Amino acid sequence: MRILIIFLICISSQAPLKLLAQDADVLIKNGKVLDGTGNSWFYADIAVKDGKIIRIGSLKNWHASKTIDASGLIVAPGFIDVHTHIEGDEKKNPIASNFIYDGVTSVITGNCGLSEVNIGKYFAMIDSLKLSINVGALVGHNDVRKAVMGSANRDPSEAEIQQMEAIVKKGMEDGAVGLSTGLIYIPGTYSKTIEIVRLAKVAAAYHGVYASHMRDEGDSVTAAIEEALHIGREAKMPVEISHFKLSGQQNWGRSKETIPLIIQARKEGLDVTIDQYPYTASSTSLSTLLPDWVLADGQDSIKSRLVRPTIRREVVAYMIQKLQKRKLKNFSYPVVATFKADSSYNGKSIEQVNLIKGRKHKATEEAETIIEMMEQGGAAMIFHGMSDDDVKNIMQYPFNMFASDASIRVYGSGNPHPRGYGTNARVLGKYVRDEKVISLEEAIRRMTSLPAQKFKLKDRGLLREGFAADIVLFDPKTVQDNSTYENPHQYSSGFKYILVNGVVTVEDSKHTGARAGTILKLN
Repeated sequence: MRILIIFLICISSQAPLKLLAQDADVLIKNGKVLDGTGNSWFYADIAVKDGKIIRIGSLKNWHASKTIDASGLIVAPGFIDVHTHIEGDEKKNPIASNFIYDGVTSVITGNCGLSEVNIGKYFAMIDSLKLSINVGALVGHNDVRKAVMGSANRDPSEAEIQQMEAIVKKGMEDGAVGLSTGLIYIPGTYSKTIEIVRLAKVAAAYHGVYASHMRDEGDSVTAAIEEALHIGREAKMPVEISHFKLSGQQNWGRSKETIPLIIQARKEGLDVTIDQYPYTASSTSLSTLLPDWVLADGQDSIKSRLVRPTIRREVVAYMIQKLQKRKLKNFSYPVVATFKADSSYNGKSIEQVNLIKGRKHKATEEAETIIEMMEQGGAAMIFHGMSDDDVKNIMQYPFNMFASDASIRVYGSGNPHPRGYGTNARVLGKYVRDEKVISLEEAIRRMTSLPAQKFKLKDRGLLREGFAADIVLFDPKTVQDNSTYENPHQYSSGFKYILVNGVVTVEDSKHTGARAGTILKLN
């Protein structure tokens, strides 16, 4: 009897220890946790199981299949890039290495009015392909308009706008997070505000966001901002203004004028936010240098117009006038990113390409070079022309997110903008650590919980028990963007471990090959 009692006492004394000892798939220990709220860091361990964060705290009695020592590292939610263009490049590089190595675990694509029209079909393709990142998508107005009207420079009929509404409705039902516009691109530039309002109201009925590449980011930027705000008010929906900036030397300093418009709209009750990339150069199509009316109805129509001497002279005069507004004498600011007709032009300015072609060092000759390149199918370009002071001023606005405006890069292909490799690392290294423009806590909030809140990604953007285990571990002392305009194909450094849906995707700064990304649909 005495032996039995002793045995029972021993069993009972060990029971609490067994109850406290718990298992996880991954255990992250000893890290400085920045949970995404903007609050100060704190020391804690994080347990991950079945793709979710199951416990945060002091987890001394926990066991895991994999334990990560995060000593000296920041542990943060995976970064969410709200402005990307990955369509068409997913199969080329499904591990999405340029995003992953920059701390990005989720992206929103379909921006600037450019998307797959059939969102359901697109999501099915992404789901079957399996990427290393999570993907949400907007319905793009430009492609919706093209599907119904082509590149026609006219107003839609009532029947056509109803067709467009039906496409947007189907996209939202398939899980799109909102409607996007690209009002400097063909055919979006041909649309009037009322057309956008009609389509925005369809997305608003499903609680979507209106994300806009505005009609102008230079001389008429304030009018463009007011149009975006008007659409949000009329449709009664949240607004996201894409890649907020001031283009052209003549507009430097006007962030003191544009940011107050956003502040006032928020005071009036409109849920409006902005995003930016931390660079002084943009990247878009060569076609944006030409008048909109020249670009209607496709490549054959463009070529047939440009071959006419009177139109050609008018286009040259238009481009020279725009150049003079920038207070420049030559087209040195546009640099070729990708020119399929002749890849030897990649990385060279229009000024340099013109000289290579043996032409005189004159702006009119450079305008002719631009026209010839358009006749050969156009090019992707990098445009230098923003002020670092404006970049910093915009960066300090609290309802501003960081976004790459980039696709999935194919390493070594073309001469793309460095933002596709280094956006987040550049913020954390240059603007947080070195120049102290914003705090580390604030930068992480802008990369995580703010975009998750904006696009209604309910279980992302915070380190919380029950949330998806998208987690980034980086060294704040060494995190660095390495991609440059001259040598863009360089991954960011300083990101030591990255988990996507609980799966270790970067380990000891190396991609594991894991492809655990999922579809992010509007809940």
